[in-house]
This record gives sequence, C-alpha cells and structure tokens, in this order.
Amino acid sequence: MENQNTFVVIMAGGIGSRFWPFSRTNNPKQFHDVLGIGSTMLQMTVNRFSIICATENIYVVTNADYRQLVKTQLPAIGENQILCEPIGRNTAPAIAYACYKIREINPEANIIVAPADHVILKEDIFISVVNEALTAAAQADVLLTLGITPSRPDTGYGYIQFLDEGKTLKKVKTFTEKPNLELAEMFLNSGDFVWNSGIFIWNVKSILSAFKAYLPEIAELFEEGIPNFNTDQETDFINRAYTQCRNISIDYGILEKADNVFVLLSDFGWSDLGTWNSLYSIGKKDNEGNVIDGDVLLYNTQNCIVKTPQERLVVIQGLAEFIVAEYDNVLLICQKDQEQRVKDFVADVKNKKGPGYH
Repeated sequence: MENQNTFVVIMAGGIGSRFWPFSRTNNPKQFHDVLGIGSTMLQMTVNRFSIICATENIYVVTNADYRQLVKTQLPAIGENQILCEPIGRNTAPAIAYACYKIREINPEANIIVAPADHVILKEDIFISVVNEALTAAAQADVLLTLGITPSRPDTGYGYIQFLDEGKTLKKVKTFTEKPNLELAEMFLNSGDFVWNSGIFIWNVKSILSAFKAYLPEIAELFEEGIPNFNTDQETDFINRAYTQCRNISIDYGILEKADNVFVLLSDFGWSDLGTWNSLYSIGKKDNEGNVIDGDVLLYNTQNCIVKTPQERLVVIQGLAEFIVAEYDNVLLICQKDQEQRVKDFVADVKNKKGPGYH
C-alpha cells in the first residue's frame, strides 16, 4: 500500500565490527552481499520498502565517508535523500536529523525507521505488519516498535517487556539491553518479552514532540536548523550541529522514558545479522551442518561457517564449531562460541597493526 504520507528512514552508518573481517571501517557490512544472493544488505532493505512507499520518500542516513557507496549502490535515490553525518552520534541525533528534514517536506509524514542490515525472510508478513503499524501511527500519538517473538534465549538482542492486554499492539513496560543467559532464559519462559527489532514507526508530530519532552537539547539544536533543511546550507548546518550533539540512542533517550510507546508483536523471519552466528543460524546447511560461501572443500568438518573469496580454494580438515572468514587482507579463524571476542580482536588489531586491517 503506497501512501504519499509514508516515509522510510534507513540507518546505514554503523561499522558492524562484530562481523569483522568482512565488515571494515571503509566498507561496512551493509554495503556487502552478505547472503551471497547478488544484492547488498542496503539494496535488499531499499527494495523491501519500495513496496510500501515511493522511492523518493526513502531516506538513507549514513556516515559522510559512505556517501559514494550509497550513491553507487542506490542509483534511484537522489542526493537530497542521502543524509550524511559528519561523525557517529548514535541513533537519536540521526533520527532527529531525518525527522526534522522530512517534516519540512510533509508535516503529516508517517515514518518508518529501520536499520540497513537486517534480514527479513517473510517479506509478505513484514509488509502487512508495517502497514498495520502505519495505520496506528497515523491515528494516534504513539511511538511504535516491532517486537519479534523470541525463538531462543539470545544474549545478543535487546528485549521488550509488554503488558498483555489481549491485542497485537501492546503497551511497553520495560526495555532491557542484551541480558545475560540466565536473564534471557527467564524472559523467554515468562512469555511477555519480545526481541527489540530496532524498527520503529511513528507520525512525525509524535516523535518530534517526544524529542522536545525527553531530549530538549537535541530538539533545540535541530529547530535552529529548520531554515537550512532541503537547501544548500543543510550540510554546513549539520556539520556544526553534530559537534554539539550528545551521543545517545533513541531507545535510551526517548523510548525508555516516554509513556506512549507500544510494541506490535510479529514474527516475520527476522535477524539483525549482527554476528557470524546470526548468519550461521539463517544460512543453508550442508549434511554436516556447515554453512559455506566460497570455493571450499571440507573433510571431517561439522557445524562451521566458512566465508572466503571465490578466487581462493580453501581446504579444511577436522574442524567443528568454527568461524573461518577471509576478506581482503585478513583471515579470521575463531571458535563459534567465542564470537563475542571478535570486537576485542578488532581493538587489538587497531592497536598493534595500525590502519588497513579494521
């Protein structure tokens, strides 16, 4: 259902260091064909939303360093639709920037905010859930998030606790960032927790009034820039504004404090594809439980994920439960259950090897 009041903001600025060495500072995972299907994560996300709204209503927020990557991968997206942040300041300033800019174009806008690097396997269900959320956001002063029915006690996701009022749209009680395993198991067993997908839907008036109430200093900053949005002065204004913006997420800055936050329960085959294990969990397994992308011969090897360049033949013998990932000038071999250490490896590489490897 296309509607001229529907806008999409795609967040494409992160580095995705948990997905190293595939995701690198100069070429993060959202610009890669992670699934080996001929489309990058960003392209898949834009294609998905172009069913819901007109292409000219799709905006991409990214780091200024990635402007050219976005332009190359999305030739149908105009210059004015690529919002470049001079520095990363987390999700609240990025969303404020996009929403203030969109309000100047359409003060009735209903806005979907979504990351560029999520996998959604059941797109038909996803589109129908998003349209339901858009209808709710257009009719009431609500901030909506899509909650995913959890299938396992995952410690890599945020959780939302809801009040069970017998409807699919439920009032949010609490947000919990990545819990430990014991807590995650408790959440799963209780039945009133869902994964926080990081996909939000709201009317532009609702979100901007929430900024004024809960992050007034960010609201004031962007209010000053209203005459500059959608003009040649926008970039200069944003470059100045970002130096004054605090680094804060939309979850912590607004959603955990506001009393009009609701979650729409859904199950559309979602993964945030944040880690090697998340790619393994959705990947096609061979008879030994291996997920392979590359020119690979395996012997006595089980439950591994191997992602290597097509031009290199890789032979593996006797591995079980490992990540083997090669990209550019880095090869990573790591136990799957130690994947949370990948961020530490990246930090070490930065300190010990300098630029060029992270």
